[in-house]
Amino acid sequence: MKINTLELENIKRIKAVKLEPTENGLTIIGGRNGQGKTSVIDAIAWTLGGNKFRPSDPQREGSIVPPHLKITLDNGMIVERSGKNGALKVTDPNGKKSGQQLLDSFISELALDLPRFMNMSNKEKANILLRIIGVEDKLYELESKENKIYNRRTEIGRIADRKKKYADELPLHTGLPKEPISAAELIKQQQDILAQNGENQRKREYVNRIEDRANTICREKMLLKKELDRLQKTFNAKDMELTETLAELETAKKTAMQLQDESTAELEKNIAEIDMLNRKIRENMEREKAEIDAEAYRKEYDDLTSQLEKVRQDKTDLLSNSDLPLPELSVKDGLLTYKGYAWDNMSGSEQLKVAAAIVRKLNPKCGFVLLDKLEQMDIDTLSEFGKWLEKEGLQAIATRVSAGDECSVIIEDGYVKNEPASAPLSWTPGKF
Repeated sequence: MKINTLELENIKRIKAVKLEPTENGLTIIGGRNGQGKTSVIDAIAWTLGGNKFRPSDPQREGSIVPPHLKITLDNGMIVERSGKNGALKVTDPNGKKSGQQLLDSFISELALDLPRFMNMSNKEKANILLRIIGVEDKLYELESKENKIYNRRTEIGRIADRKKKYADELPLHTGLPKEPISAAELIKQQQDILAQNGENQRKREYVNRIEDRANTICREKMLLKKELDRLQKTFNAKDMELTETLAELETAKKTAMQLQDESTAELEKNIAEIDMLNRKIRENMEREKAEIDAEAYRKEYDDLTSQLEKVRQDKTDLLSNSDLPLPELSVKDGLLTYKGYAWDNMSGSEQLKVAAAIVRKLNPKCGFVLLDKLEQMDIDTLSEFGKWLEKEGLQAIATRVSAGDECSVIIEDGYVKNEPASAPLSWTPGKF
């Protein structure tokens, strides 16, 4: 539904204005401040939107005739308001009369006040978009899941970092066993060495006994030599015995010389230092456990990252597969974005496009939007926005403090400039 013509009389600063907006594209109402530009926009909003858009003091100052408003829509429907209270008269193409309820079925409130949408917070804009495309609940479910995973991943990452930092701060002692040492085991090792050393000492004493016996035999031999003749046989026997004993002695000496006593000093030192040794071993074990814990948390962090990326992709797919008012329009972290930019980073033309597209999507039956105060837009921005409106088949009626060529009409002192003040409207002044 679009506006074909509008005829306004005695509304706010308007004396008498008749206008035929461009069907598709931008119709700019220009003029200086205080001449009646905004009054045109307010009159359209009141006529179509009802009393919620009624100006607090609609009648033009100095006029004794109350406001008269008439809008003809492109389907032939005529909407009229007259009198101080703006009595409504709606006539369809077949001549049947109706009321505000019919207008509300195809007129979007935000279309009558597009700046209200543009001044909403980014989050409010995003909520309207999500409600339009019907994915609000599903997206919030995904965002809740995303936030839950993100918070858990952040917590796990912090724990992993603390574990790693704790492990790095612990001392590392090299050359030590993995498990604490048992004092009983050390004592047993010491006892085994002492027993071995005792056996060595027994063998040494055995050598000494043999050596003493050999010395005794030598002395006896010397005594017996004097009685050699008488005791030759005895001498020979002793000589043989001595030879054998000396051979045995030599063997025993060689064996004794090869014996090597083991020192218990290291074990004694270990026994004395076992508490300190075990402390170092436990520190190594604690460091190893901290490193294992850190690695486990890091793996969990990586797993949560994968889950987070999956949820974010689901969000992207959800919006990509929706019937969006504009390509590249999206919602990220609860905020409206267009071409990857948040609202405050969009160009003026992009903001207008996004606002108009979303408001149109709210009620596709409404084919127009109203805009006030476009003087902040440069000519290129206006031109770009106008071309987009034409392409989309959308009608926009806007005001701008300007008298330039970009303006469709100029309002001056309540009239359309360069048209006679007495130019006849489609109604008799003061009567519908």
